[in-house]
Parts: sequence; structure tokens; C-alpha cells
Amino acid sequence: MSQSPDSDNKPNAGKVVLAHGGGGELTRQLLAERIIPKLVNDLLAPLADSAVIDAPPGKICMTTDAFVVQPLEFAGGDIGRLAVCGTVNDLVVMGAKPLALSLALVLEEGLDLDVLDRVMDSIADSAKQAGVKIATGDTKVVERHSAGGMTITTAGIGTLPASMPPDAKTIAAGDAVIVSGLLAEHGLAVMIARKSLGISSTLASDVAPLGGLVDAMIASGGRVKFMRDPTRGGLAGLLADLSEQTGRNIEIDERALPLSPAARHASELLGLDPLTVANEGKVVAVVAAEDAEKVLAACQAHPLGRDAAIAGRIGETNDWPLVELLTAAGGRRIVQRPYGEELPRIC
Repeated sequence: MSQSPDSDNKPNAGKVVLAHGGGGELTRQLLAERIIPKLVNDLLAPLADSAVIDAPPGKICMTTDAFVVQPLEFAGGDIGRLAVCGTVNDLVVMGAKPLALSLALVLEEGLDLDVLDRVMDSIADSAKQAGVKIATGDTKVVERHSAGGMTITTAGIGTLPASMPPDAKTIAAGDAVIVSGLLAEHGLAVMIARKSLGISSTLASDVAPLGGLVDAMIASGGRVKFMRDPTRGGLAGLLADLSEQTGRNIEIDERALPLSPAARHASELLGLDPLTVANEGKVVAVVAAEDAEKVLAACQAHPLGRDAAIAGRIGETNDWPLVELLTAAGGRRIVQRPYGEELPRIC
């Protein structure tokens, strides 16, 4: 019997080869040995062209995302955990309960199969942690130097309670802006993992599924009017969008922002504003003024929200709404969304 291209005595041993994407025996082996066993569940088990999902009555929430992070593995996470958590979090900040995800892998010729195994283990572990099933998927293989080793595209669906999503139209002057934890850690950890920078740090990505934290915030009984996860563009981009959407000024207190000394130091070394750096395990919420302490306490009682803080307040309506930072020195500066991509390929 002839040996496959990834046999031990071949130059491509332990690597993804183009033939793995050809639809033949090597494709079957790759799926049967390295992908499907990691994800097995009742929705995926039929291996049909589409998954059949029982959904309760009511509205369905749907999202999709693509992940191209470099490097594929970094302190605190990897592309697989990022793909699952990023998609799940886009559902839960809408108030939805995730039901299922699709998973499309684009593998580059030459990718170490050990890396693929670790990423698939991470996908399986993250999906279990998030309480969501991988219902369907696809795998393709492309030529060297065309996919950064691996890219992942996911889509997710969830059920939306009648009382959700939070309605930004109800935001009023005096409402509190709550940030659920330390900022900028994901983007900085990924940048530091690019060894060419020559920087060492204890920073690790915050990537995590936020369902439990969001449930705790809602269960507090406080009026949560808006939620979003501050990914690309960071807190600055999120608040700039919110100010524009509502037509209201937003005021943030620099002294109240949750930022670790390590993140502050890394930002200074890299010449970055931590407010514009991506996060993958944080939620920003706007809460009715009288309920702010109640929701904050619920955040801080959850493992993912221990460092939560009331970072600012919503201001009055304005023809030219602004986000302003009250600096530690007593001054003010306008906070703007980043013009371009300061940190390429961080999610």
C-alpha cells in the first residue's frame, strides 16, 4: 500500500499538503482523524450538507465573522478560541442565547498538523465552555503563503428573548458606561507574540466567552440599555460609534478606566493608545444611572468581571456629539475612532 504524503518518511511529514483539500482519501483522513472527532455532537453527527436545528418560537439572532490573526497561537489563546468566542460574544451582547455555530477552515499547505490539532482542541474546549455546538462546517486547503497558515470563518445563531436586544434609543443623560474589565490585553498580547518586536511581557489575551457575565448583568435587575464587545477599534471606536448613533456626548474618566500596569507599559513601548486596542473578552454596557452600582456589583462578582468599573457617563444631545476623556492631569481630549488599522491581523 502506498503511503500518504504526511507519512513519517516523506518530506511533508506532519504537514498539511494540497492533496488534503482535494476531496479524496486524504481529505477523508484529515476530516475523520483530526477535525470531526474533536467536534462530535448530535447536530454535526449526520454529516449532511446542512444542519437541522430545533429552534424555539421567537426571533433568531445571527452573526458571522472571519479570523486571520497572526500568529495563530499567542499568550492566552489561539485562532480557534478566538473564532468561537468572538462569534458567541457577538450574539450574547445582543441578549441572545447561542444555539450553534458553523466553522469553515482554510488551511495553508505546509501548516504543521500539530498546530491544527491544538487549534481543533481549543475550538472544542471553547465551544464547550460557551455552551454552543459546532453544527456544520467546511475545510479547504490553499497554496503556501496565501492564508497565513490558517484562516477561520464562523457564523452563529441564537435565540432572542422578547425583551431583547437592549435598545440604545432609551439611553439618557446621566446613564453610566460600564467596562467589564482590563482593557487592551488581547491586541497587545498578539502584537507581543510577534517575536520580531523583541518585547517580553506577562500580558495574555482576554479572549473568553461572555455569556455567563452578560447573564449575570441582566439577572441583576438593572436596566441595561446597550451592550457591545469592544473588539477592533477598541473602546474608542465603540464609544465613537455610540455617540454618533445616539447624538449624545460621552464623557470618560481616565482615572476610572481599568488598565493594568503591564498594558499601560506595553502601549507606551509600542506607541499605541490603549483605548483603540482590541479586546476579546470584555463587554461595554450603558446602564440606567440609578442601576449602575447594582449592575457593576453583578459584574464584579463574576470571574470575568472582577476588574469592572464605571468608566464614564452619557451626556446631553449635541449637533456634533463628541467622546471626551477627562485626563488624569485635569485636562480634556477628544477620543476618536482610529483612522485605519493600527494593529493588523489581531483577530
